[in-house]
Formats: sequence, structure tokens, C-alpha cells
Amino acid sequence: MTRGPTLPAHRLPYLPTPLDAFNTATDDEARTLLLCCLHSLCWSRRIADHRPYPDLEALLAAADEAAYDLSPADLAEALAGESLPELPEDTYSAAHMALSAAQAAYEARFGHAFVIYLGDAPPDEALDHILEGIRSRLANDPEEERVIAAEELRRLARSRLTAGLRGAGPCPSAAPPRGATSHNASAPRR
Repeated sequence: MTRGPTLPAHRLPYLPTPLDAFNTATDDEARTLLLCCLHSLCWSRRIADHRPYPDLEALLAAADEAAYDLSPADLAEALAGESLPELPEDTYSAAHMALSAAQAAYEARFGHAFVIYLGDAPPDEALDHILEGIRSRLANDPEEERVIAAEELRRLARSRLTAGLRGAGPCPSAAPPRGATSHNASAPRR
């Protein structure tokens, strides 16, 4: 049995991606998106000025490199834009008090908000990860903690940028510069 002629493959029209929108956005729009990911003007300028990026991996590599190059002043600016994520409404008041006390001790010791990348930690385990992180990092000397905080910021920025450019909205931390330290949530400081 013979078949008739094959039809040409159907071609879907090209649909722009979030990365395309980022690459063609105005400088101000791109910097605004980037400031939601890491609250550093220098970092956002550097990433925006090197557009276009061929793919997300190239953008993430540039974001990582720029994060590693943050000066102490840029790092301080980025840390000033961070705060702990809000706890769920049904969290016991004792947990809120424990977190507030731990955060106050951390800020008194290091002079900036505690930042932590929660990765794939389930939301119901976030509080435990945060408290454990604060307690263990309180023993660090200030220089060691600066390095750790910078790495946590880099990981947060990478996660926020990835989520934002995979279509999860303008940026998962699109709060004014007191964004969250969770891996993909935005929260005002309590």
C-alpha cells in the first residue's frame, strides 16, 4: 500500500521569551527588574549594560561574575535591601519571637540583615533552616560572615533572576528594596 505525499511540517510562529523581553527592554526597565533580584545599583547596571544575552545560562554566568565582583559598599547596599521572609500566619508566636531575637542578635553583631538562600526547602521547614543558619553563622568572624552573606546574595539573585525570566512574572522578589531572603518569595520586613 502506498501513501500519499507528506505534508510539510507545521511551523509555529516565533513567540518572544521573557529573556527576549529583558534583552530588548529599556535600560531603566532592565535595571528595575535586576534591582528586584539583587539590590545593588552597580550590579544591575553591569548586567543591563552587557545585554543582549544569547540564553539564560549566559545571563546567569554574567550575574554570578558581577556578584563576585561586588565592592564592600555594593555588598552593603545589597544587604540593606534584604530582610527575612514573613512566616506563615499560623506560625506560633513563640516562633516569631525566636526569629526576631535571632535576627536582632545577628544584626547587632554584623550590622546587616541575615540573608539565606532556602533553595528547595519546603515552606514548613523554612523557619528551622533560618534559625539554624542564624545560630550557626553568629559564631563567624565579620569577614567570614561577609563572604558567606555575599554568596547567599549571589544565590538569591540567581534564583530570582531564573524565576523571573522563566515567566514567573517581573521578578519573584518584586518588592521595593526590602525584598525577601527566601528563594522565591517577596515579603516585607516584620
